[in-house]
Amino acid sequence: MSLSSDLYDIAFIGHMCFDEVAPYQGVPRLAPGSAVLCGALAAARVGKKVAVVTRMAPKDQTILESLLQNGIDVHVTPSAETTYMKVVHTTADVDERQIFQLANAGLFSLADVPPLTARQVHLAGITDQEFDLDLIRGLKKRGFRLSTDMQSFVRQVDPVTRCIAFRDVPNKKEIVGLIDMVKLDIVEAKVLTGTDDLERAALEIEGWGCSEILVTKAEGVLARVHGKTHYEKFSNQSTVGRTGRGDTTFAAYLAWRMDHDVTESLKFAAALVSIKMETPGPFGGTLADVLARMQASHAS
Repeated sequence: MSLSSDLYDIAFIGHMCFDEVAPYQGVPRLAPGSAVLCGALAAARVGKKVAVVTRMAPKDQTILESLLQNGIDVHVTPSAETTYMKVVHTTADVDERQIFQLANAGLFSLADVPPLTARQVHLAGITDQEFDLDLIRGLKKRGFRLSTDMQSFVRQVDPVTRCIAFRDVPNKKEIVGLIDMVKLDIVEAKVLTGTDDLERAALEIEGWGCSEILVTKAEGVLARVHGKTHYEKFSNQSTVGRTGRGDTTFAAYLAWRMDHDVTESLKFAAALVSIKMETPGPFGGTLADVLARMQASHAS
């Protein structure tokens, strides 16, 4: 599969994976997953032209079906195995999770990223096994406007147990300084900045050289943009679709932010992800669904 020479709104780079999710006192389920899947589908379903650059085993091509069905162009670098994640919810609190990476498709190199034209390139990693500074520097030299999810660096895989621990990132300030837009959640914020106060964490990261930061938590999402803070609560009625919350929030924000101000983009992202969290799996709604939720629950 090759990418077209057309202009993409967003190109997502990251592993596709299999997600095994074990809900608290529930029945485990296995499905295609990843930050790339959740993010790319959200952006495509609200009308953006989207590309995906990924690494995976060729035998698992069926994992790409939903992307292709939604008009997303996909470029695959073959790897020996496809990333496999296991998420275990140990309590009723959906933000308390044990995460394991049982298989890994390997680090991206600059050579894995084909020539493409995109308004935004988003590094949508699952763990620290996907991106390094050489890749980020190389993409920056190509002239891309970059965004990333800091889970791509904070989530660090133990080489023996395969358990993921959330740890500080020694080169975090250089990473953030190369990035135009950064996303993280409340857990990652505390690991990186020492505080779980969303605004204080965003202010700290702003000082590292990034002017647009999103931080999510269970109740809502904060944006810190060009020195101003904005916040929007989620409106979901359940959390059965909690996996992929942050990935979907940021993708929705990126998609709407291209043509709208921060306040409208934040409301749009909160509305879209609220719909997504009420059903397991990636966002399956439409632009009309999101606009209706905005009007009903995010108008003020």
